[in-house]
Amino acid sequence: MNFNEYPVESLMYITNRPEIVFTHGKGSWIYDNNGKRYLDFIQGWAVNALGHCNDGMIEALNKQAQLLINPSPAFYNAPMAQLAGLLTQHSCFDKVFFANSGAEANEGAIKLARKWGKKHKDGAFEIITFDHSFHGRTLATMSASGKPGWDTIYAPQVPGFPKADLNDIGSVEKLINGKTVAVMLEPIQGEGGVIPATREFMQALRALTQKHNLLLIVDEVQSGCGRAGTLFAYELSGVEPDIMTLGKGIGGGVPLAALLCKSAVEVFEAGDQGGTYNGNPLMTAVGYSVISQLTAPGFLEGVRERGEYLKAKLLELSEERGFEGERGEGLLRALLLGKDIGNQIVEKARNLQPDGLLLNAARPNLLRFMPALNVTHAEIDQMMTMLRSILDTL
Repeated sequence: MNFNEYPVESLMYITNRPEIVFTHGKGSWIYDNNGKRYLDFIQGWAVNALGHCNDGMIEALNKQAQLLINPSPAFYNAPMAQLAGLLTQHSCFDKVFFANSGAEANEGAIKLARKWGKKHKDGAFEIITFDHSFHGRTLATMSASGKPGWDTIYAPQVPGFPKADLNDIGSVEKLINGKTVAVMLEPIQGEGGVIPATREFMQALRALTQKHNLLLIVDEVQSGCGRAGTLFAYELSGVEPDIMTLGKGIGGGVPLAALLCKSAVEVFEAGDQGGTYNGNPLMTAVGYSVISQLTAPGFLEGVRERGEYLKAKLLELSEERGFEGERGEGLLRALLLGKDIGNQIVEKARNLQPDGLLLNAARPNLLRFMPALNVTHAEIDQMMTMLRSILDTL
């Protein structure tokens, strides 16, 4: 179909979109309405952990769709229980609540921490978060986020989220008072520009929160589910948080998220938390397929190896073009450009012929790479060739 035949004018404006309509995809490639294909190194913002239309996910979706789609969250269903068991088996957590988006999972984590503070810390409710963090688009998660300008869009903010500086333990310590109940952070700040928390900072933060009887919450919506080369990014530091949130990669492309906690933090009572679609069997069946594939023997080792390969290629390019290096973990990486040309590169990459390239500039001075976790060396090489051709035109 011609672009003008699609009724896109009926869609509410929320962002500037190019005049193409994506129609189908497979693995690392996605196709538009003109038949042009694009090498996808965004993958729905780290959502499609196994690339487009993964066979195992499709099989799980088709099979479950013929059995049971949504019996109501007031009842147990098999995929819900199976996925919860798989997550607790492969993490330090004991309990799971399923949601539909990372923002919803983070909203649940905030509620859980505040309820715990009400029961165990004399009503403490403040959660220390970090500058440049991103926790979602609900009013509470926007307030928790440290994204510049977000404190005024929908003012007034939800109170109770003082901001510290990532990798500066002193900035956290000085914010702790009698109202503090938790510290919440992304182990890798994705939207902030792929900024990892250091191993030392994570360990110091765990020690500090334990000293003051505070909860440690990790938002692994972007960094979790294999993205960092381990199943969960907190594992990189050898710490055990009290609460973790997952989204994006856990569903591999379908709307699924999760809130996990240790048994000691499970304080919700009947009616405190819920959601029409939480734990619905159609989505959790897909999630079970995704996590099963991620935890299969050798898969995460492969992610780490491919992450190192991408890192080496980006460093090589940085040296060659006089950029400022790269950073990240696993297959969540950033190329530091040193100048505000990121958006220009993104635009040129998409318009390449005959094949386009999908990249993201989380900040104007860097490019963020979030390929499928099963991306091949050949696809990484092809992306690098395409990127070089763009840089040659600047």
